[in-house]
Amino acid sequence: MTDRLDGVRVLIYSHDTFGLGHLRRCRTIAHALVEKYKGLSVLILSGSPIIGSFDFRARVDFVRIPGVIKLYNGEYTSLGLHIDLSQTMAIRASIIRHTAEMFAPDLFIVDKEPLGLRGELQETLSIMKASGTALVLGLRDIMDEPTLLRREWKSRNLLPALENLYDEIWVYGHEDFWDPLAKMDISNSVRQKMTYTGYLRRVVPQQTKLLPTVALDDPFLLVTPGGGGDGDQLIDWVLRVYESKASLIRSLLVLGPFMRPEMQAEVRKRASVLDAVEVLTFDSHLEHLMEKAAGVVAMGGYNTFCEILSLDKPALIMPRIAPRQEQLLRAKRASELGVSRMFHPYEGTTVDEFAEALRLLPGQPKPSSSMPTGFLNGLESVGNLAERHFHRTASRLSLVETGG
Repeated sequence: MTDRLDGVRVLIYSHDTFGLGHLRRCRTIAHALVEKYKGLSVLILSGSPIIGSFDFRARVDFVRIPGVIKLYNGEYTSLGLHIDLSQTMAIRASIIRHTAEMFAPDLFIVDKEPLGLRGELQETLSIMKASGTALVLGLRDIMDEPTLLRREWKSRNLLPALENLYDEIWVYGHEDFWDPLAKMDISNSVRQKMTYTGYLRRVVPQQTKLLPTVALDDPFLLVTPGGGGDGDQLIDWVLRVYESKASLIRSLLVLGPFMRPEMQAEVRKRASVLDAVEVLTFDSHLEHLMEKAAGVVAMGGYNTFCEILSLDKPALIMPRIAPRQEQLLRAKRASELGVSRMFHPYEGTTVDEFAEALRLLPGQPKPSSSMPTGFLNGLESVGNLAERHFHRTASRLSLVETGG
């Protein structure tokens, strides 16, 4: 069922300082909303340097704000501009504020960061709140280890925003899987704002451009470290298995656009002498590759996890453990439920052990055999929750035009 909502507008803030996760999640939500509601428009605010590499449906567009990247030591720096970080942040905040005022959304969805990067949303949120725009904080299933997250949010004084600014908090996960605000000192009123939507189902695009060198007819394992910026360990372990002459079906490695150039070169050099290994740098339609795969080897980021669930693929997860424990906790919990298996290389772990895990991967149970009811209802739930904030009118005036 498709409803028509001419003139309704949704603004989405995508927190993008590392990897692809936030952008891909926001894009998925935007596409689901415009598909469900004809006439609705969605605008995404993002600092991702590769947002232009993705295709967007009609009535979905983006504003690219100056990029900021998170370094491995946890510090931030300007991505493209050779100016002081404080100047970049001031430019970002100004663009965000003016875009929100001109676009005048009915609904503003903020991904992950309650006040944005370094508080850049503070002023915009206050303006939107005063104008009557509904404010929603969207959280992935697991943010970080609960004690560490509590300490971080307390130091940044983020809890008052949940209490005083946001109307609702949508958790893009299932309540039987994880509570992202566990151990957080939140009031009952904040807890009542929380709704578990279920995970965000992904579908295979109807049209996609595949490189002609990729053969999808014969069985293969898809190996994906997501954006690739922190995927060195996963890729290295897979290559070591094939270099050991283990008897396995072939693997297709999709390195990700943020893998370091020197690491990409090393991977391609090692793979060039391995008949059973193929390498792609990046494919914006990973779903198409995953649909054809006999199994998936991944790090366990949120979006890859959603794709594994949606396409019902046997998965082996080798999670990142720093700087956040999100992937480790997700991999452990998924393994406990039987949704996927985890391989975490400790000291003494051998290549033979990993080779055996890869050999067994295609035959392990599919996620659907263990998923609770409603596990993948996220997009339908988000659409229904969003509609409550839509004002069915074709007349739109920005805050600037009304003097607000």
